[in-house]
Amino acid sequence: MSSTDSSAPQVEIKYTQIFINNEWHKAANGKTFPVINPSTGEEICQVEEGTRADVDKAVLAARKAFDIDSPWRKFEPVARGNLMRKFAGLLRRDIDYLASLETLNNGKPVEDSKGDIYSSADCIEYYAGWVDKIVGETIPGAHDQLIFTRHEPIGVCGQIIPWNYPIMMMAWKLGPALACGNVIILKPAEQTPLSALYCAALIKEAGFPPGVVNIVPGDGPECGNAVSSHPDIDKVAFTGSVEIGKKVQEAAAKSNLKRVSLELGGKSPLIICEDADIDYAVFVAHRAIFTNAAQNCTAGSRTFVHAKIYDEFIARSVELAKNRVVGNPFDPMTTQGPQINDSQFKKILSYIESAKQDGAKLECGGEKACENGYFIKPTIFSDVTDDMKIAREEIFGPVMSVLKFDSYDDVLKRANGTSFGLGAGVITKDLTRGLTFAKQLQAGSVWVNDYDAVCNQAPFGGFKQSGHGRELGRYGLEAYYEVKTVVIKLI
Repeated sequence: MSSTDSSAPQVEIKYTQIFINNEWHKAANGKTFPVINPSTGEEICQVEEGTRADVDKAVLAARKAFDIDSPWRKFEPVARGNLMRKFAGLLRRDIDYLASLETLNNGKPVEDSKGDIYSSADCIEYYAGWVDKIVGETIPGAHDQLIFTRHEPIGVCGQIIPWNYPIMMMAWKLGPALACGNVIILKPAEQTPLSALYCAALIKEAGFPPGVVNIVPGDGPECGNAVSSHPDIDKVAFTGSVEIGKKVQEAAAKSNLKRVSLELGGKSPLIICEDADIDYAVFVAHRAIFTNAAQNCTAGSRTFVHAKIYDEFIARSVELAKNRVVGNPFDPMTTQGPQINDSQFKKILSYIESAKQDGAKLECGGEKACENGYFIKPTIFSDVTDDMKIAREEIFGPVMSVLKFDSYDDVLKRANGTSFGLGAGVITKDLTRGLTFAKQLQAGSVWVNDYDAVCNQAPFGGFKQSGHGRELGRYGLEAYYEVKTVVIKLI
């Protein structure tokens, strides 16, 4: 189903320059790049194109802000926390504008953008509460020794975020890094830099000292690589594809062996057992794959359904998919916006064609949804087998692949038979079965009778090639501090 409302509000673009040392700068190379509205394919504006020279400038500002005698380093923990809470409050204050900006640039429904911003503000506040609780420990030693540990900030942290959840991914990165007392150079995705640049102004308004947070828009090969390979950046965090994650880790190793945390792709299984409530299972599976136009690293893109309920599950899923409203993301009736750009749009359609050629049965969708923009109809394939391309590779688009099973031992092996391990789910009324799957599924998050139930206080990250390190929760802090052992001899 398509949205009939084609109207969109006029959104003023306030910031398009590079943010370094609490000031706005033009790119060192004098170039800009276009930012595209995925709902129309038209240009929104031009943004300054950050390159290695701009990253160098940001590193110098960050280094100065991290100097041992700087205001930032001398802040009491509570002062850091107060600044973070002020920033969170500004996100909420400007939520209507920010949501419109996010939707214009990213294409997600405007109510989803509001939800992302509320969650992001909550994330910043959650980590503000940790600032005075990042504690070491005392360790037993000899009778004349005092041994204890200190948790100290790493230093200059490079953070490279994706385009699918621009503000939320920014919050996931900024929160723990600032709580631990680090300074930051953040590179937003070149497709979606606008909300991050507006947030830079809020960071300044909140009162963060110059150089603590610097935001440098630019592309991956030039700007992102400059962050990953910079010898004076101490740590890099990246969210994105496995292919680029490997390049980030390689650049970090070849430069100064900087610390690396990676949150990468997924091909997550959702297992529907024969005892599941069929209506609830269909709802969960629909949400698991089609949320955010399936531009989600944890998307439940392999739906395993027990043979006893397979046909009924397909029929009800098709009905739900056909009623999903695709179109103008500013229309309150819309539940699915566009894919992010033309290249992703074409890539997803090519996966759909490959599925047809491989013998999967197209149940619905499989084509462009609207005249303009990068919209694709919710697509469902049945009779999918494990060797098909759509069952092996991350599509990052609204394609539900439904696979049949009749043996629980077999489906567990099939679910784990992937190089990814970000998320997994199981729908069942059998508690023992649910707990058994939770134990044996090889994924960083396993959801039983739910899917993608991510919250700020619980860690998130991947097994295998879905990355290493954790974001969110107490575990999210560990990527942003060094542990120092202090031994004192009592004389």
